[in-house]
Amino acid sequence: MTDVSAVAWLDETIIADALRQAETKDPAHVSSILDKARQLKGLNLEDVAALSAVTDPELLAAMFEAARFVKDEIYGQRIVFFAPLYFSNICLNECVYCAFRKSNQDLVRKILSLQEVAEETAALVDQGHKRVLLIAGEAFPDKGFQYLLDAIAAIYAVKRDNGEIRRINVNVAPLAVEQFRALKEAGIGTYQLFQETYHRQTYAEVHIGGKKTDFDWRVTAIDRAMQGGIDDVGLGVLLGLYDWRFEILALMQHIAHLEQTFGVGCHTISVPRIEPAVGSEMSEHPPHAISDFDFKKIVAILRLAVPYTGIIMSTRETPEMRRETLALGVSQISGGSRTDPGGYTHAEAEDASQFTRGDHRCLDEVVKDISELGYIPSFCTACYRLGRTGKDFMDVAKPGLIREMCGPNALSTFVEYLEDYASPETAEAGEHAIKQELDRMTPKTRRYSETMIKKVRGGKRDVLR
Repeated sequence: MTDVSAVAWLDETIIADALRQAETKDPAHVSSILDKARQLKGLNLEDVAALSAVTDPELLAAMFEAARFVKDEIYGQRIVFFAPLYFSNICLNECVYCAFRKSNQDLVRKILSLQEVAEETAALVDQGHKRVLLIAGEAFPDKGFQYLLDAIAAIYAVKRDNGEIRRINVNVAPLAVEQFRALKEAGIGTYQLFQETYHRQTYAEVHIGGKKTDFDWRVTAIDRAMQGGIDDVGLGVLLGLYDWRFEILALMQHIAHLEQTFGVGCHTISVPRIEPAVGSEMSEHPPHAISDFDFKKIVAILRLAVPYTGIIMSTRETPEMRRETLALGVSQISGGSRTDPGGYTHAEAEDASQFTRGDHRCLDEVVKDISELGYIPSFCTACYRLGRTGKDFMDVAKPGLIREMCGPNALSTFVEYLEDYASPETAEAGEHAIKQELDRMTPKTRRYSETMIKKVRGGKRDVLR
C-alpha cells in the first residue's frame, strides 16, 4: 500500500468548503473571475468552485463566451487528432462500470499478438493517423510488462508508403518508477491515467476487486511517471460516478500538486462520460449522470482554469456534442475509433468493446466535418520529437509562442493527410479551410506555413518546425 501521506494534497474538506462558499458569490464576483480568465493566467480552486455554482443564464452565456475567447487565443482553429489502439481487454480488476471487469462473462476476451498489433497499426496508418493512444486492461497474461514495450516497438516499426505512427501515448495501469523509466526510453509521448473518481468512498464502492482497489497507488501513479522521466502526463475523471463539481476541484488540487512538486502540471485532461457497457448495469444508470448542458459547462470551466492544457474528447460523445465542445475548449479528438482489440482489422464485435461509442464515423468523415466548420485538423507530433515537452512546452506556450510553431505544423500535417488519404469531398473542404487559416495568420507565420506546405506538396513528409 502507498503511504496515505503521499496524497495529503487531496483534501475533501477544502473542496467542500470551497463549494459551500461558492453558493454565496454574487454576479460581480463571477464577472471578475471571467475577466481574470481572459488574461490566460488560469484560475485557482476557489474560482473554479464559483464558476461551477453559476446558474444565471446571462453569466453562463458570459462563461461560454470567455471559454471561446481563451480557446481561440491559445489554440486558434487547430484540432489535434489521434486514435485509440486497444491491444487487450483482459483485466484483473472489478470496476462495476466497465465491460472489461474480470467477472464479466458477456465479454469476448482477447489480447493481440505482436503481429496483430502491427496489423491494427497498419489499418490506422492507412486511415491517415499519425498518433495513437495505446490502451489495455490491467493484465498482460503470460507476457508481463515487457509485452507492452514490445507492442510499442511493433507500432513504431510499421511503415506504409508515406505513413507511419510518429507518436505513441499510453494509457495503462499504474506502474513502478523503473517501469515508467522504461516507457520513457521506449519513446512514448504522454502517459495518461484517469483516477475515475477522486472521492474515496465512491472509489471504494465502484472498484471492488483487483489492484485497482488501492486508491493511493493509483492516485500517486502520475508522481511515479514524472519521477521516471515522463514529463507529459494526462489526467481525467469518469464523469457520472460522483458530483462533477467535486471532481473538477479535486483535479485542480492534483494539478496544483504536480506544479508544486515537479514544476509543471498535466499536459492533457480527458472528460469521458459514462456510456453503456456490455454487462454493466451501472453504466446504463450512472449514479451522478451528467446532463449535456453540465457537460458543456465542465469543458468551458476547465478551459478557463487551465488554459494551456489540452482537453481531450473521445468518440464516447455524439458528433453533435463533439462539434459544440470544440468551440468551448476541446483541443484534441479521436476519429474513426474502435474500443475493442482487433477492431480496426476485423468487423467490430460490440461484445468485445469497452463501452458504446456515440460517434461511429470514419476518420475521413470527421475530418471533412470539422474542416467545414473552419477548423484545421492537425496530425502534428513535432513537440514530442523536438523536445518541447513538460516545462519546456509550457515555457514556449505561455508567452504565446507555441502558436507560431503549432500553426505551420498543423497545416503541413493536414496537407499530408489531404494529399495521401482524403476523399475528394474532404480534400475540397480541407483546402478551403487551409486558405482561410492562411488568411488569418501574421505575415511571418504565413510565410513559414506556405514554405512547409510547398515542401509537402512537392512530396516531402514529416516537415517539422
